[in-house]
Amino acid sequence: MSWRDLDEGDVRVRPSRKGSRPRTKERPAHADAVVAMVIGVDRGRYTCLIPKGSLGRKEPERVVTAMKAREIGRTRVVVGDEVALVGDLAGGPDALARIVRIEERRSVLRRTADDTDPYERIIVANADQLVIVTALADPEPRPRMVDRCLVAAYDADLEPLLALTKADLVDSSGFLASYAPLEVEHVVTSWRDGEFSGLDELRARLSGKVSVLVGHSGVGKSTLVNGLVPGALRATGVVNDTTGRGRHTSTNAVALRLRGPDGSDDGWVIDTPGIRSFGLAHIDVERIIDHFPDLAAGTENCPRGCTHDEEECALDAWVAEGHAGPAGASRLASLRRLLASRAGEEH
Repeated sequence: MSWRDLDEGDVRVRPSRKGSRPRTKERPAHADAVVAMVIGVDRGRYTCLIPKGSLGRKEPERVVTAMKAREIGRTRVVVGDEVALVGDLAGGPDALARIVRIEERRSVLRRTADDTDPYERIIVANADQLVIVTALADPEPRPRMVDRCLVAAYDADLEPLLALTKADLVDSSGFLASYAPLEVEHVVTSWRDGEFSGLDELRARLSGKVSVLVGHSGVGKSTLVNGLVPGALRATGVVNDTTGRGRHTSTNAVALRLRGPDGSDDGWVIDTPGIRSFGLAHIDVERIIDHFPDLAAGTENCPRGCTHDEEECALDAWVAEGHAGPAGASRLASLRRLLASRAGEEH
């Protein structure tokens, strides 16, 4: 074919390297998106619960699997988040929706790997209460861990609750005396001969709230969850006789619905994997003392710039005079240990 035989239909236009269509920075509003609660996260897949009536007046609640849309970027989606979904919301085994927006969070519980790690990890979002689970024996209680969890709860504006397990092995009064000045709510539980003591009281404390359970491995956290939510089937383990540590049995966070005596919805309990440490690098050192309310009032007479670990610190006299209660000395030691760790002086 010669050039004389060509016409306008044979002309080929090479597209621009930037694309043949103008791009826009405006993102779709997704006004038709449906808001759901994230109840599970597993390797980039998010299990979301769409409430009853969200897809129509007669539509029941449904569970769908979703992935993050590109516009979410690297923002982490966690259990407890309320997210906007579009796409296939049928909820079948092959359905896959997209998360296009994370709704504003009411609260965020964070921790870091240690006190010098700059990378903070969001544990859960939109919780009302932090349940600090600790065993009274087997493994031995770790008051320093409890102190750290309390600081994290106060900083996140969560209501703390101490859940003590294995009370059939050791009396709880000695441990609770350390936290009496804080007036922290507590529940004492035990499991013996097939009887679960204290479970009804714990269920009453969780009623109507979104509660996240935190504790190190082997303290009986999953046992509590299985008692609170029949059918949860959370794996349980045993404590190593040599190390005194528990084995990780829960590998991912999951939100489980609580039911009232009549079967009605009665809140949520979020089970989290057992933790070895609870870093507080995301909390300013200056604010940590504010989260020890039994000691904070004693700093009024401290010299300017006091780091609370010096001889001139007024806290020593405050504790010696008994203002911080019988556990004042151990609480002060815990505060100073935490401050030193945050400053990178202790690992």
